[in-house]
Amino acid sequence: MSKTSKKNKLGKTTSLLVVLSFLFGLIVPSSVHTAEASNKEPRKIVTGWIPYYSIDRVLPRVRKLTPSISTGINQPAVCDSSQYGPTENAAIENSYLFRNKDLMKEVLPFWFSLKSPTLIRNDYNIGNPSWPMADTVCLMRRAGMQIIPTITDGTGKLALAGFMANPTTRTTVVNSIVNLVNVNGFDGIDLNFEGFAYVDGSATWSRTAPAWVAFVKELSAAIRANKKILSVTTPYLYDPSERQKGYFVYAWADIASSIDRLRIMTYDFNVAKPGPNAPISWVDKTIRYAISIMPSSKVYVGLPGYGRDWITAVQGKCPVSAPPGLKAGAKAATFLMVNAERKAAIDKAIPVFDANVSEATYSYTQTYNGSTADGASTSCTVNRTVWFQNSRSYAERMAIVAKYRLGGAVLWTLGMEDQLATTEMRNAAFAMAPDVVVSSMSLTGVNQGSISYADPFTVSGLFTLKDKSPIVGLPVSVEINRAGVWTKVAEFITDVNGAITSPMTLANSAGIRLTTLATWERTESITPEQLVAVKSKIVIDRPNSASRAMAFTVKAQLFPQVAGKSAVLQKYVNGKWQNVGTTLTSDASGVFTFTSVENNRGIVTLRVQVGTEVTSETFAIIIR
Repeated sequence: MSKTSKKNKLGKTTSLLVVLSFLFGLIVPSSVHTAEASNKEPRKIVTGWIPYYSIDRVLPRVRKLTPSISTGINQPAVCDSSQYGPTENAAIENSYLFRNKDLMKEVLPFWFSLKSPTLIRNDYNIGNPSWPMADTVCLMRRAGMQIIPTITDGTGKLALAGFMANPTTRTTVVNSIVNLVNVNGFDGIDLNFEGFAYVDGSATWSRTAPAWVAFVKELSAAIRANKKILSVTTPYLYDPSERQKGYFVYAWADIASSIDRLRIMTYDFNVAKPGPNAPISWVDKTIRYAISIMPSSKVYVGLPGYGRDWITAVQGKCPVSAPPGLKAGAKAATFLMVNAERKAAIDKAIPVFDANVSEATYSYTQTYNGSTADGASTSCTVNRTVWFQNSRSYAERMAIVAKYRLGGAVLWTLGMEDQLATTEMRNAAFAMAPDVVVSSMSLTGVNQGSISYADPFTVSGLFTLKDKSPIVGLPVSVEINRAGVWTKVAEFITDVNGAITSPMTLANSAGIRLTTLATWERTESITPEQLVAVKSKIVIDRPNSASRAMAFTVKAQLFPQVAGKSAVLQKYVNGKWQNVGTTLTSDASGVFTFTSVENNRGIVTLRVQVGTEVTSETFAIIIR
């Protein structure tokens, strides 16, 4: 990825649905507004980077009615509609991020650079001094996004490789990144350390790779301990058994189990000389290697939102009034995909789609007339060649997402693609949309939300599609919530009716829910939490009979076991309960030991009262 990368679009558009039909034998209407699509939400298969210098492409620069006083994202700014005026709210809802939030579940703010083991520079704050980062993040949260910011290598040649090779500085870098994520309440981190590939030199890769692997593993353990996401962005790699290996310094196979996302920079195949940005066969080859060593759901194919314009030849001597740098082999100019049609019209060219590489291209000439520096008349002709991806290119790469069931596509950068390309991504998202799981849960044996300690009750669940057809063989987890932490306690498989039934007991109050994991075919599901309050229970250990005028013992144990509770033994006399003896305090096991004496023969009816909240069942002792 390059900070100077831009965007493009042109050529005829082929609907992805047609592409999918050709590849997989699907028969799907070309419009997303079909009966099938209307019953589904699009699959969230799009994500991308949001650089600090181009946030305006995805979000409006709106002012709040009450300025944010947040000093950090763990003290979140309020950004709901009440904080903005009607004009501002309309701009927010019409922004790129909000219009396309149905396609995305996470975004990658391109905002931070590592300058030293202890210093991570906040490029957002430098580039946007009057637009609080907390407000921008809050709007992303309002759009429903997980926020996984990207951190780049802002050190010098070989510096970061050296930090990683030293265990002490490696740990310091890990701690700095973890602190960045935790202090700001981010959902994870995306590593985009390109210096290894483009600055350090390939001769260093063999010794850098082990240090990189050790760093990723150490960071993974620290990040995942906080239930955060570790994403890695790298250039391409090939199967190491092949002659060409790509940028093997990033050691995909060795870090595969330690990362949650792999974003592949499947672009910039041709930079120095004219050619396609990302030939589709090269993209496919790169993806095939990635999914051979890690789950395909971790892998994201990179899509460029920019094209390049190269000078291929210059005839004649250009006048001083011509733009500088007009020479064959000069660095290509870049342009945004969204401007590609207008550029082609200005260049008086008609782009041609090259199906072999799945990109659009055209060539054109520019003539410059004028004078030399000494005033003589002169002219030159500049031959140029343009390559870029258009909406059809996007459609065919989204077909790769479908073919290999990838996590999705990642755009450099969000908002640089044109509307037709966005439409193709949405068509793809609907064509690949998972079935929605409809789930419900009921509790039998729970009386007004409560049970007594360890009393059995039954959890039942029903799982269907939207048309109420049962989902058979679906793994379902039973989870309980204590102190805000959800824990899986059992797993079941739905029967032919899409149902599960689970007997349960609880020792302490808890929330209960049923969950199913998302798969390529189906959405995740989470039933609403139902709270079950566990009432304390007293278990009595006492004799059936006792001798008159002789002491007998009654033991009462409180469950859940709590020390320091007060209780009294009570006797039923003349229609009333009367305390017997003194009040006792429970020991560490929740046990009270009462000693009593009865002087009259007959049957005595007793119970134990713990405070005002719990009363044991009544019990009788025969006094002989």
